[in-house]
Amino acid sequence: MVKIITDTTAALPPEFSKQHQIPIVPQLIHFEEESYAEGIEMSNDEFMTRLKSSKELPKTSAPPPDAFVKEFKRLVPFGEPIVCIHPSAEVSGTIRAATVAAQDFPDADIRIIDTRLVASPLGSLVKLAVQWASAGESADTIESRIRDLASRSRIYFLVATLEYLARGGRIGGASALLGSVLQVKPILTLQDGRVESFEKERTMKKALGRLKSLVVEQYPQTEDGYLTIMHGDVPEQAQTLANELASELSLSNIPIFDMPPAIVTHAGPGVLGIGFFTDQA
Repeated sequence: MVKIITDTTAALPPEFSKQHQIPIVPQLIHFEEESYAEGIEMSNDEFMTRLKSSKELPKTSAPPPDAFVKEFKRLVPFGEPIVCIHPSAEVSGTIRAATVAAQDFPDADIRIIDTRLVASPLGSLVKLAVQWASAGESADTIESRIRDLASRSRIYFLVATLEYLARGGRIGGASALLGSVLQVKPILTLQDGRVESFEKERTMKKALGRLKSLVVEQYPQTEDGYLTIMHGDVPEQAQTLANELASELSLSNIPIFDMPPAIVTHAGPGVLGIGFFTDQA
């Protein structure tokens, strides 16, 4: 059976790793001189408590190549292909770390996929890859399906402030909004792996309304949309949004993902987003 690896930017809970025996390589969080492996040495709740009391914004870094070497050493002896599913190389060095590690195993079939995504849509792809692997699908099929879905992804999100994106250097083309941040509530998107401005609204209420209308306008009429909600420390807002969209789209369940520290560090507390896949790129 094909082996699947991902990292904590997929926003999957530790229970998922245990249940499916899928390595979830941790991103690193740095508070001044102290470093923590997220999800292992620091939980989401512990991070939020520390973030709110910290005078300085923490920093993040991708897993080192050694973290992937450790997993490859364990999985390569099984003789099965390994599919690594990771976030956009535009916002994370994870792809680079995995690629460096794979060079230590030249005879192994290790496939490293830059999905150009992050958070809940990335998590959806990992979940699907696990299902396909369990069903006996080949590595070629799994990789092809992942790349196809990733090319049809949509991510829209709101942030309480652009400060975190700006200070963390992940703001991309949305930097043009900085001068008018007090006058607008921007709807941001991830376009070709970069944070970009999509639209601007005058109030948070209007921005939330537009967020919902974007899903209704673009969500496919098939079962392959895999709509998810993602948030950073605003579970009530996330649940309300999920309930409203489920009613609007006649969906029985919309998964809600709790964004991990490595993402909240850059998006900031209060981030709320949606992710799904359309019929066409």
